[in-house]
Amino acid sequence: MRSLTSPTILMCPPDHYGIEYEINPWMSRSHKSDAEFARQQWQGLKSLLESLGADIKLLEPVPGLPDLVFTANAGLVFRDTVYLSRFRYPERQRETPIDAAWFQANGFSAKEVTPGDFEGAGDALFVGETLVAGYLVRSDATVHQWLGGQLGCAVLPVQLVNTRYYHLDTCFCPLNASTAIWYPPAFDEYGQKAITACVPKLIEVTDNEAARFACNAVVVGQHVALNSGCPDLETKLKGVGYTAHATPLDEFIKAGGSAKCLTLRLDGEDAAAWRSVVERRA
Repeated sequence: MRSLTSPTILMCPPDHYGIEYEINPWMSRSHKSDAEFARQQWQGLKSLLESLGADIKLLEPVPGLPDLVFTANAGLVFRDTVYLSRFRYPERQRETPIDAAWFQANGFSAKEVTPGDFEGAGDALFVGETLVAGYLVRSDATVHQWLGGQLGCAVLPVQLVNTRYYHLDTCFCPLNASTAIWYPPAFDEYGQKAITACVPKLIEVTDNEAARFACNAVVVGQHVALNSGCPDLETKLKGVGYTAHATPLDEFIKAGGSAKCLTLRLDGEDAAAWRSVVERRA
């Protein structure tokens, strides 16, 4: 087991980030991002996470891969293994070899998933011992069930029904093994009931703050980094013992991403039961 003594997060500088194609409802080539603002906002998030004790590892940006900046989609990390994404859209499929090379060079075993679409931690998030998995828009439920067999964990497949919330991490954010932030209208009726049964404490975000990607947050201990403009969620987080840290990320919302999309936790999310086992062994 690699020894990760602090929260460790993979990020990719936005040197080549931009709206070069349209693969989700947020993207519009007529609504370009500002390169300098994007760099400032990305740096602001990085500095914030470092101030919260995170060790930031960097993936080198590559020309022609504007969405490589969204490292959450590189794969699903489980202990020393990363299950690599199999992107639905050709525009992002060239990212996978870049991601695989980084993981292999940094001590991970990089594995391909069974045939089918799978977009990494964007659509697969642990809540305790259960892997909650979003499907239909970008990922296939069959891949998630295969992953459950590989990892030896229960899988809760939930259907996403709003293409504006095309990944699970745009509408669901576990804080710990029993608490999560969510936006119910992003899920079908069964998904809403299943999540309610699985997660004892749920913090619902408003329509307006969901559109500010309030759920697309990064949890580091009792701290939550999220996009600015979500005061209602900030108040609710304080009420359950968390400290919210807002930082502007509007340039990335233009591509359908925010704080969580820009990060991949390499040592396991705080809400994942397997992470506490790794900590006890370290």
